[in-house]
Amino acid sequence: MSQHPIANLQAVLDDGVELGIFPAAQAVVLHKGIQVFGGVAGNVTGDTRFDLASLTKVLSTTALFLRLWTEGKVGPDTLVSRYFPGSPAGDAGVTVADLLYHRSGLPPFAPFFAEALKAHPELLDAACPATLRAQVHAEVLHAAAATPLDAPVRTKSVYSDVGFILLGDILARAGGAPLDVLFHRHVAEPLDLKARFHRLTDFPTDGATARTGAMRPREPAPGQESLWKDVPSQPSRPAEVDDDNAWVLDGVAGHAGLFGTAVDVARFGQAVLEGAAGTHAAIAPGPLWHRALATDPLVAGSTRSMGFDSPSKGHSSAGRFIGDTPPGAVGHLGFTGTSLWVDLRRSLVVALITNRVAQGRQDLRIRDFRPAFHELVVEALDLHVLP
Repeated sequence: MSQHPIANLQAVLDDGVELGIFPAAQAVVLHKGIQVFGGVAGNVTGDTRFDLASLTKVLSTTALFLRLWTEGKVGPDTLVSRYFPGSPAGDAGVTVADLLYHRSGLPPFAPFFAEALKAHPELLDAACPATLRAQVHAEVLHAAAATPLDAPVRTKSVYSDVGFILLGDILARAGGAPLDVLFHRHVAEPLDLKARFHRLTDFPTDGATARTGAMRPREPAPGQESLWKDVPSQPSRPAEVDDDNAWVLDGVAGHAGLFGTAVDVARFGQAVLEGAAGTHAAIAPGPLWHRALATDPLVAGSTRSMGFDSPSKGHSSAGRFIGDTPPGAVGHLGFTGTSLWVDLRRSLVVALITNRVAQGRQDLRIRDFRPAFHELVVEALDLHVLP
């Protein structure tokens, strides 16, 4: 018997490893709630946890916003000034919705970790006291809150880690518990996810984790080469969060920090589908999902919804097909080489998880691999032409 074309995706993952695009990968594809493909490549298993990087923004931060919105503890119109009075974002009238839509005017990135490591090089010691990590956590949040806006609020869409760092703290305070506790309680348990944060002061010893960078701080990402210098460094432990700003926040932050598998990411994607359809309310009821997944109504040309992105015109990581037919698709990428795309029309979920940064942040071939992989998924399932 000839194998189904979807099985060819395994060879594609293996080729990615062979070509050195990434050392290891996991992928899971769900169609109409049924797993039609699951594969691993490289020296990992299906249970190996990967650093999900900015997928944290949707799996944890956006999901927790929806849960707390459902409970009436926070909402789109909640003002940043309620939690960070006197901050530039607070004084500008920035709301939680502005942070979610990436229209707050805050810059994309700031190397908060650099000043933290200069002031407290003992952070590099695995035995660094929890009291110091808590102190640095507060200092970094203060620095993030003090960040000046680059543009007037609600004038353009600029993807901002800084905004999600603030949002993570807002949700923790609104929810009355640390983000990792809230994530476990409101997302991981209801959706049966094994994903978790790797808090440095409660460092995990269970399970294998795919490697990422070897040094702390990490090498600059493309475009960040001149943003910091003379920062103390040393080799870092395996399984520590790759993102340096999340690292100085004790491994738990609104923009990054979550570790998990492709199964975890795909299950969350299925919850998005079912939430939008009104058939799964573990996180939020259908009407709130509808509002959250709708494209930003205020900034012309934005591809952003609340926390999520949608495929951009032209060269999209989702490929040519995902999201090409109303009501489109939502998803997100992670810097370590991770992605989730959910096609609402096709009832299709694609979780592609890699550790491409393990061989250096300057290799960007994942940008070509992702769209090719997603196009092969749609073609293999014969979903590229819809009635």
